[in-house]
Amino acid sequence: MLVSENEVYRYSIDTSDGEKGVLKQLYFDDEHWTIRYLVVDTHKWLPGRKVLLSPLSIDHLDHENEAISVSLTSEEVIDSPNIDTEQPISRKHEMEINRHFSWPYYWVGTGAWGSGMYPRPFMAEDMIEEDSHLQSSNEEEDENHLRSTKEIAGYHIHATDGEIGHVKDFIFDQETWKLRYFVIDTKNILPGKEVLLSTKWVTDIHWQDRTVQVNVKKEDIRNAPEYRLNEPISRRFEEDLHTHYGKTGYWKF
Repeated sequence: MLVSENEVYRYSIDTSDGEKGVLKQLYFDDEHWTIRYLVVDTHKWLPGRKVLLSPLSIDHLDHENEAISVSLTSEEVIDSPNIDTEQPISRKHEMEINRHFSWPYYWVGTGAWGSGMYPRPFMAEDMIEEDSHLQSSNEEEDENHLRSTKEIAGYHIHATDGEIGHVKDFIFDQETWKLRYFVIDTKNILPGKEVLLSTKWVTDIHWQDRTVQVNVKKEDIRNAPEYRLNEPISRRFEEDLHTHYGKTGYWKF
């Protein structure tokens, strides 16, 4: 199921013992375009504290009741390492968090989530791989690719033949937690129209200039099927979208 990032900011984060937090940000890595952490404000039960929670801890998304249930107690969350969301999150800090919650390291292996495509519980074979990785990490700090989705909100989209619109939202897959699409607002050219662009079509991101380069033409974006927030994104819509752009769908790989 594909979900709007802006939509889930309304959802509460529910611990296994009934405490509720508030989702503040989503962090993704710019290599796999996958959400790695939810930044959660622990709200009334731990005022002023923000923590990182991985999709590995999520039991399910309840869209009807606008809640994200996690398999952690409030005590486990309270005891997690402190984080300063105003500063870049280092790989060392990620390792501390993952060790605290016994989460496998997503960056160990060839898949989006270590050895596979989906976030999964810690497995015995992960121990050997991660022990080896810990030794190499002690010698040299791994490069970190974490970014906040809110950081990219408003970035200008540059097609192969010029600028057209800006990033308004993201669409992610709630099973893999991959960011599948940008929601692009083209109101400067087409008042009110929003369209989707796959993250797979990104060729470059200029962080200082706040621009995203994609390998499609302005005309294709201008004539793309319109995206409407309140309408579910069906596979038929995705097929029509990829056919329009002349691209192969991610589900065929």
